[in-house]
Amino acid sequence: MDLTRTKSVDEILATSAELPEDDSNHLQRRLGPVDLMSFGIGIVIGTGIFTLTGVAAKNYAGPAVMLSFVLAGVVSLLAALCYAELAASVPTAGSAYTYAYATIGEVFAWIIGWDLILEFALGAAVVARGWAGYLASLSDAVPTSLFGESAPVDVGAVLIVLVLGAVAWVGIRESTWLTNILVVIKVTVCVFVIVVGAFYVKTANWHPYIPPGRAPEEATNGLTQPLWQAVVGVEPSIFGMAGVLSAAAIVFFSYTGFEAVANLGEETRRPQRDLPIGLLGSLAICTVLYVGVSAVLTGMVDFRHLDEGAPISEAFKTVGLGWAASLISLAAMCGLTSVILVDIVTMSRIGFAMARDGLLPTKLARLHPRFGTPSVITLVVVALVAVLAAFIPLADLAEMVSIGTLFAFTVVSLAVPILRRTRSDLQRPFRTPLVPVLPIVSAVLCVALMANLAIETWLRFVVWLVIGIAIYLGYGARNARRTRPGEDAVLR
Repeated sequence: MDLTRTKSVDEILATSAELPEDDSNHLQRRLGPVDLMSFGIGIVIGTGIFTLTGVAAKNYAGPAVMLSFVLAGVVSLLAALCYAELAASVPTAGSAYTYAYATIGEVFAWIIGWDLILEFALGAAVVARGWAGYLASLSDAVPTSLFGESAPVDVGAVLIVLVLGAVAWVGIRESTWLTNILVVIKVTVCVFVIVVGAFYVKTANWHPYIPPGRAPEEATNGLTQPLWQAVVGVEPSIFGMAGVLSAAAIVFFSYTGFEAVANLGEETRRPQRDLPIGLLGSLAICTVLYVGVSAVLTGMVDFRHLDEGAPISEAFKTVGLGWAASLISLAAMCGLTSVILVDIVTMSRIGFAMARDGLLPTKLARLHPRFGTPSVITLVVVALVAVLAAFIPLADLAEMVSIGTLFAFTVVSLAVPILRRTRSDLQRPFRTPLVPVLPIVSAVLCVALMANLAIETWLRFVVWLVIGIAIYLGYGARNARRTRPGEDAVLR
């Protein structure tokens, strides 16, 4: 078995080429640039801005959490530029998985696909549990025995996953409508937070902007220490520039998911033009909102007194604007709902691409004859997320989403110069600037943020990859369509 064999770009483009609408093996092209930006914003703005801002500011960076958001946004922007070139040149389902297949080989494509499944499955499950807990906190009529972290089985998380899974199963158009509505609501409330909160900012709360570094008050064991500190032999510390970097790695979770836009290449009407707009537009909007909200939040309340569970709504209560907490709660619920929906849609497209290539059972790539969605893999995805959300408290695994995303970003960044060299003739409607310097810088920064994550996160990630490689060697490598000479690339 040649584990490093690649799939030609021509074959990928032929597989995803626009076919008649009644073709049972082809996704339907229904999305435009506004829809793509909505999907990007829908998955990005969620738990990160509504919860992690308080955690990162209070425990790691202080008011400099604004700088942490900027650093995480810059890394995401560099990766987005690389995604934009590949997505416009090779508009297909699977995004990073497909790009790796075309550049560095099948085994690496499998690893990326497996990694993305981890990212989006855990992300959807974490957010589903947060959604159920948020609903329980908003209404006394909701039983905590069935909703939230205290429930033995989080029924609320399962219900929201099933409802949104049904929307994703019915069609991309219906998913788009719901996502657009939710995005308008939560973006409006984010703007409200920035504009109204600005009147209650006390500049004294921004001093010192970067609190002096110090050792954490609670003892830190070796596994919870950031990887780079353990390697270099530095004593664990919080605040200072080390704290800003650690906070950047943590709040990077807030940016995860924008790459989901690249997975919709086969469902975009004009992918060469619209995919770069969707990727870069959604990321730019989210970065501006994140920095604005974090600036207002740390200006309204001393960072030492921020609430870690619901920092924004509690900050407004602190300044006597309790009525605004309801609006913020509504935005949080909308944010969580749209994240779950886009996670499910994205996972189903990644699984669809892998199954179409034979790395997963090909039956998973069958499309619904009426709705044109990958209905079989969608059902599998919904079942997986529902089980995870029902039984497993995933708060400690949130960093796994960040490390999975950063790993995918690293591969995508490196794929750009490789593909420039191996397929210089490929039409590139959007070109990443300063190649190979910018992609290399992007990859280095992604690895640097990964190094700021805890050792235990790295160990869990390695275990997940080992499991994935075992599955690939046992099934994927033997059943991949590339191992069957002469077979048409299009699934039959």
